Amino acid sequence: MEHVFNEHFMPFSRLPVPLMRIAEKVIAGERINPEEGILLYEKGELGFLAMLAEQVRFRLNSDDVFFIRNFHIEPTNICVNKCRFCSYSHHFSPRKWDLTVEEMLATVVSQDRNVKEVHITGAVHPEKDIYYYEKLFRKIKSVRPDLHIKALSAVELEYILNKAKVSVEQGLKFLQAAGLDSIPGGGAEIFDEKIRQEICASKTSAEKWLEIHETAHRLGITSNATMLYGHIENYGHRISHMSLLRDSQDRFGRFNAFIPLKFRNSNNELSGVHETSVVEDMKNYAVARIFLDNFPHLKGYWPMIGKPLAQLSLSFGVDDMDGTINDTTSIYSLAGASEQNPRMTVSEMRELIVQAKRNPVERDSLYQLINSSAH
Repeated sequence: MEHVFNEHFMPFSRLPVPLMRIAEKVIAGERINPEEGILLYEKGELGFLAMLAEQVRFRLNSDDVFFIRNFHIEPTNICVNKCRFCSYSHHFSPRKWDLTVEEMLATVVSQDRNVKEVHITGAVHPEKDIYYYEKLFRKIKSVRPDLHIKALSAVELEYILNKAKVSVEQGLKFLQAAGLDSIPGGGAEIFDEKIRQEICASKTSAEKWLEIHETAHRLGITSNATMLYGHIENYGHRISHMSLLRDSQDRFGRFNAFIPLKFRNSNNELSGVHETSVVEDMKNYAVARIFLDNFPHLKGYWPMIGKPLAQLSLSFGVDDMDGTINDTTSIYSLAGASEQNPRMTVSEMRELIVQAKRNPVERDSLYQLINSSAH
């Protein structure tokens, strides 16, 4: 791979010296610093960034691209918060719902037995507490003990833990005993507190988000991390956000994947903000892959950007396509994403990956290989 990369790298030999030094560090497997990360955003041409990101991707995962058979449960969109970028909550959505435990269990029971993971996240309902979710998790495990429960963003967790007047560690242990296996990466948005005050003032602080994830990691609960980009933040905010994540990963090493989440401007208070271009989206994937050298996986979340662009992202450092979803999420469809009814069969997922000249690998929630011929 290195020999092939260096041959293709020759057209960039007249790059400014600072960019060439960054390239040399990346090729050598060395970490770049925040200033260099910002420089890549500001001065790196897309082809150059793709070359570097693909070097990192191949080093970590060869040509494997991972996916999982999964589905989502979004219990409610009734929310105590009113984030300006959100199109999902009852404050902005044309629909309002609050599922019963029985309705959610019916969704679990209806899934194919080959489905490996349920992703449970939604709004912060004022009446839901830790005991409600404990009951839900136990009932899910009673009907599908093999199903991995990835549930409750740090924002949801902070609310129910405060309501129960328990520490983060006590609350997570309580939910872990009930069946919680991992937690999603939502709610991170952008860690800069000034930006958070403008777009999600009542939401969990960056410090608390990191505390919750790091406590989970100490307890053996893995998680993902996200970054909402393309609204009112700048490149410096993005790099600062990823620096905090990279530092946390150095300490505990239990983040499975990083997921850049594109801001969508339909049906929310930031509708006047233009959405980022495809070029900017791919640049963001590439810089994230280069900068987050200790994150094993970078996810292209296809319900957010659509299948064609998710496939394109596989040439910009992405090695994970998330899952089959089975039309069970509304978060991005309500915000105007092209995938209004997100679902993919395993065959379609494999074909999308093969078309990008990558090797499709079915995984479980912890990225262990699953040997299955069922489509």
